Amino acid sequence: MASGSKKRIMVETKNLSKDPPPGISATPDESNNRYFHVVMAGPSGSPYEGGLFKLELFLPENYPMSPPSVRFLTKIYHPNIDKLGRICLDILKDQWSPALQVRTVLLSIQALLSSPNPDDPLANDVANMWKTREQEAVLKAKEWTRLFAME
Repeated sequence: MASGSKKRIMVETKNLSKDPPPGISATPDESNNRYFHVVMAGPSGSPYEGGLFKLELFLPENYPMSPPSVRFLTKIYHPNIDKLGRICLDILKDQWSPALQVRTVLLSIQALLSSPNPDDPLANDVANMWKTREQEAVLKAKEWTRLFAME
């Protein structure tokens, strides 16, 4: 691992624990400092409000030149998150920049929970419902939050 990459990960990890983003905790795994256990509170005013969602975040060998890979471990009903927990978000793909940090990624995912984008879906069935029967989709998202993201 490049020492620059190692140092960057250490600095970001320290900043995340010292000044965590609101409603998000990201804890490095004891055995692998590139792997983070993330818990994200559903944003207030969203269908995910009140839920605590578990995610995993992994920093690739060539981080920060490549984006982290992040996925939801908690089941979630969202047009931009598929049933494997993969997330459709531009900064995790073609809009990634080494200037971005883990913190930015987590805040962007949290923002995605507040404003789903059914026009760029990963889960087509969910996106179709979101577009055609939004009330129903929101109710289902709330139900899944209650079932899978609340103790």
